[in-house]
Amino acid sequence: MSAGQLDVANAAESRSFSPCIATGAERSKFEQLKADSAYLRDPLSEELENEQHHFTEGAVQLLKFHGSYQQDNRENRQKGQDKDWQMMLRLRSPAGRIPTGLYLAIDELADRLGNGTLRATTRQAFQMHGIRKENLREVIGTIVRSMGSTLAACGDINRNVMAPAAPFEKGAYPAARQLANDIADLLSPSAAEGTYLDLWVDGDLSYRIKPTKAVTTARQRQHDGQVFSGDPTEPLYGPTYLPRKFKCAVTVPGDNSVDLLTQDIGLVAFADAHGALRGCNVYVGGGMGRTHNKEETFARTADPLGYVDADHVFDLVQAILALQRDYGDRNTRRHARLKYLIHDQGISWFKQELKAKYFAHPIKGMRIEPKAKLEDYLGWHRCSAGKWFVGLPLLCGRLSGKLKAGLRQLVDTYQLEVRLTPNQDLLLCNIGTAQRASVKQALAEIGITTPEAPNLLARHALACPALPLCGLAVTEAERILPDVLDRLDAQLRRLEIEKSILVRMTGCPNGCARPYMAELGLVGDGVNNYQLWLGGTPNLTRLAEPYLERMPLEQLERTIEPLLVGWKAAGGRRSFGDYVTKLGRDQVTALIQRP
Repeated sequence: MSAGQLDVANAAESRSFSPCIATGAERSKFEQLKADSAYLRDPLSEELENEQHHFTEGAVQLLKFHGSYQQDNRENRQKGQDKDWQMMLRLRSPAGRIPTGLYLAIDELADRLGNGTLRATTRQAFQMHGIRKENLREVIGTIVRSMGSTLAACGDINRNVMAPAAPFEKGAYPAARQLANDIADLLSPSAAEGTYLDLWVDGDLSYRIKPTKAVTTARQRQHDGQVFSGDPTEPLYGPTYLPRKFKCAVTVPGDNSVDLLTQDIGLVAFADAHGALRGCNVYVGGGMGRTHNKEETFARTADPLGYVDADHVFDLVQAILALQRDYGDRNTRRHARLKYLIHDQGISWFKQELKAKYFAHPIKGMRIEPKAKLEDYLGWHRCSAGKWFVGLPLLCGRLSGKLKAGLRQLVDTYQLEVRLTPNQDLLLCNIGTAQRASVKQALAEIGITTPEAPNLLARHALACPALPLCGLAVTEAERILPDVLDRLDAQLRRLEIEKSILVRMTGCPNGCARPYMAELGLVGDGVNNYQLWLGGTPNLTRLAEPYLERMPLEQLERTIEPLLVGWKAAGGRRSFGDYVTKLGRDQVTALIQRP
């Protein structure tokens, strides 16, 4: 055991850490890979220098921490031929903010070194597809030098921190955006950041936007006894980082654009009359990922933890992450998320353990919040005196062709800032009053005339990329969602139902488009077969339930027709999800399984 490992083991033993952290005993193969990687460097650094067209499995696993997944285009597979290897790259952009220069850079990179498209994700970041291994360093290096980053966009680490994308200068919105940005800096890995810069931009630190003084001070406290991993080089995460991915979101009271209850940590920011942060309601233990036919895996909504004053928010966030670092399951990856720890041990145990070992400040009772609403910010909005933004609907978040070219010209001409929403939509910001007419005309020329009024079903529908690039997909999602929505729209029109339904669709059960919160969720379970989930809410506050395990997509309309007819007959006072829940499981099952 090295001296560094011995320090970790001794610290862990004194703190009753999990056996995996304490001694390395019973480590899974992947946990050992992280421990042996020299802070996410090897074997990735060596393989970046060879002439192979793809990375080996060990390097692929480390590559995720640097923001990239290795994929192959399944539709280009040929017997006896090498796979069509390419990289998907995901940016990290807290609160969905993409500065002008960064947007222009990734747009050009997508055309020159990618597949010509950009895709807005459900975590407010852009994904780029079709990047070849030999071009990956140039792409990431350009992103970094353009004031962006891909570090921690994937991997067993804190992911992109979400917040309401709208640049409102009212209420708690500015405080929420700042808090999201600060948490992204706060939970950025120390040693891995050095590895990242060495691998992709030769260690150049000159590009960096420095964290605020409060974040820098809070990061120094990662070395103390409460959250210290035992490893001075990577004080918060330790040499094996987290058991699985970790997700945070910040919002303001009443705005649930971020799907708050699906996060490992969800923060609702309260501000004073001057907009200064007063404190946060805190929710813990949400998550969407699951595995078919594995009942021990499940989607879960977060539990309320309590309210914490503004001065202690950073310490609480670090403490929650450290607790998951130490107690999360490192032997079974599908059981490694914070949601399973809280489900198994209970929220009372979690709160007690947090106070006893990690967090010395008061956790108070939750403050009252207004009823949540799924905000989307589509259309034109004034954000401050003389400044406007316009929210543009992007079904499935895909930018390509004429739309992509037109948006680039707009951003470049007017030096606009781009912000991405968790609903896969795009906001053009910093539009002066004198520019509104010209921007409206330019949008009309690329087919966007009424951004405030997309089709009702499409307005809040989500889909994951799925086939042909995602290695986990078992069937289609993004490419067929428009057709599915057209079919459902036709059915609603035929039944003369004027209300909408929140629809989400994924090509596998991992839940990237958060289908388990939808009123109608379609979760891939085989080619053209989907699980049918029903009963979520339009404001994303209740989990749906699975009703059919393998429904052929062609049977969708016939399956749900009895429910739609009953919903209409009930007068439509409730949302579709509330109607389904009110009916009860037995009655819903009987209706959808009629011959």
